[in-house]
Amino acid sequence: MLVFWFSVAAFTSSGQEAAPLDGAARSAGSDVGARAEDGLSSPNLLRAAIAKVYAPQATEEVGPIHYPTGMNSLTGLPYPSEEARLRRNLIVKISNWPPIVRPQHGVNQADLVFEMESEGGVTRFAALFRSNAPEKVGSVRSARLVDMELLTMYAALLAYSGTSGPVREIYKERIHRYLLLSPSLGDNCEWAGFCRDESVIDRGYEHTMFTNTGQLWQLADLREVNLGFRAAGFAFDFQPDASDKQANEIYINWYNRTETRWQYDAASRRYLRYSDGEPHFDAADDTQLWADNLVFLEVAHNRRPDLFERGAINESFEVALWEQGPALVMREGKVYQGFWRRRNHNRGTALSLIYGDEKPIKLKPGRTWATIMRSIKDIELSPVRANMKATATAIARRES
Repeated sequence: MLVFWFSVAAFTSSGQEAAPLDGAARSAGSDVGARAEDGLSSPNLLRAAIAKVYAPQATEEVGPIHYPTGMNSLTGLPYPSEEARLRRNLIVKISNWPPIVRPQHGVNQADLVFEMESEGGVTRFAALFRSNAPEKVGSVRSARLVDMELLTMYAALLAYSGTSGPVREIYKERIHRYLLLSPSLGDNCEWAGFCRDESVIDRGYEHTMFTNTGQLWQLADLREVNLGFRAAGFAFDFQPDASDKQANEIYINWYNRTETRWQYDAASRRYLRYSDGEPHFDAADDTQLWADNLVFLEVAHNRRPDLFERGAINESFEVALWEQGPALVMREGKVYQGFWRRRNHNRGTALSLIYGDEKPIKLKPGRTWATIMRSIKDIELSPVRANMKATATAIARRES
């Protein structure tokens, strides 16, 4: 159970908003003053009044189902502002292939990132925003069938560039139509912030589209769907569970198309990302992509040839993100093995992480990066970090 010692200025023991501290202090002071007029004032009485105001509150769970008032269920941390609390979770689909699309914009400002196979060893990001409102995110790419599952689980809006024809028809038939934000549905640069950046045209035209999260939330306001739903799933605790397995490096080879490496940095207590042997940066702040928690989900990928005509070169697959499957969780260099679970298909029922005895796996409060894979056996763990400077030098020599 995560222990938060909230002062009475912020929360009561029931999780409800409390009166401001100065108001509580005035009430206590008035009582002391009244007793002073009656000749009953004493240092002990004053100390008792102050102790009552500042007394620690009862501890509260932070997930997987219940969260204290004002707590972001994506991060296990308080919302940084009232605006963040009131707006809806927002998913933006972001390109990660070919390597020329890197560095992307705004990824480090997402509360939660899902990385998944787009096709044949090529991955794409679904970044969930709530705490921050970056003005430039992208490049924005197309959506897949799995994004409808994420939209439902996180009671979110979904921003994307477009879809294949069959997937578009599935999207349009769902009741989520007004939660979809896309230029393919008529949402333009002026109203929705889906704008082309000609300065990166060398990446290819399909990689020049970016969006503005503030404008997306404003458009959701106009549609009256920008509601501050909270998705329940993750559990958080500043104190990690015991684990005898350590991994300071996590490596994935995506079918020889691209490589992902995470290294745990003890100084910052974060995981830092490398892609194809090089540090993976965010162009918005020129910092390396990072996460407090890494989550790896083994999920069945089912072929859906029925979505295209026989003989078509295109094919979609269905990521079966329901019921449960194996999972690996990493925080602060420690490794935890368990399962992911989706309890039902209700809006806001997000993924939970559990041990075999059904107890929740506790994440570190902060940012989480979740990778959806066909098999977690493809992950290579090591207690020793590779020398990435030497790797980068070797790559440069080979390319020259």
